[in-house]
Amino acid sequence: MLTFLLSLLKGFSLFTGSYSVNVFPEPLSEEKENKCIEGLLNGDKDSRNKLIEHNLRLVAHIVKKFDSKGSMTDDLISIGTVGLIKGIDSYSPEKNTKITTYAARCIQNEILMHFRTTKKMNGDVSLSDSIGYDKEGNEVSLIDVVKDESKDILDELHLQDLIEKLNKYMAVLTPRERKILERRYGLNNQLEETQKEISKSMKISRSYVSRIEKRAITKILKEFLKNE
Repeated sequence: MLTFLLSLLKGFSLFTGSYSVNVFPEPLSEEKENKCIEGLLNGDKDSRNKLIEHNLRLVAHIVKKFDSKGSMTDDLISIGTVGLIKGIDSYSPEKNTKITTYAARCIQNEILMHFRTTKKMNGDVSLSDSIGYDKEGNEVSLIDVVKDESKDILDELHLQDLIEKLNKYMAVLTPRERKILERRYGLNNQLEETQKEISKSMKISRSYVSRIEKRAITKILKEFLKNE
């Protein structure tokens, strides 16, 4: 299956001239992803293969971070795909994170391991040595990539996880409590406001806004501790 998948990726490369995320299948909807995860955990091969196939664009996103000029893209796509497969095969709900977030870490780790192994084979070259160039032509070393820790895609996925959890826990709030928290902390694309601004627009005292805010946060915290 892995050989077939990698040859398929090569075909995409020959057809497009480069790896664009658009040549890969769209990510699964939450409902379909959950169904595939359930199948994966029950040993269903089709579910496993779907999870791999529909996360290939995640590999392409992460490879761009390591190889902005595209000189090593074929190799890194293959290596990243191995990391993706390892991530899907080793995933379990006990990881306490979304499968895409976990897979992204596995993809990045596989690529980093490749660079470390390559450096050792070339005579223990320092991590400060160049591994390529960015879009502006500046030299990029492995340590630069390690420091950056995929702040784009991984942080974005982690943030999505947190937002999903927060929205789930906010279901225990009253409409007023939810509204005040959204305005205080700029949730759901709202502007962040002070207690004074909220109290003025809602025509209630600032101390009352503060009490509602604290009560709402306490409710969410209790729900979090109960479920996590």
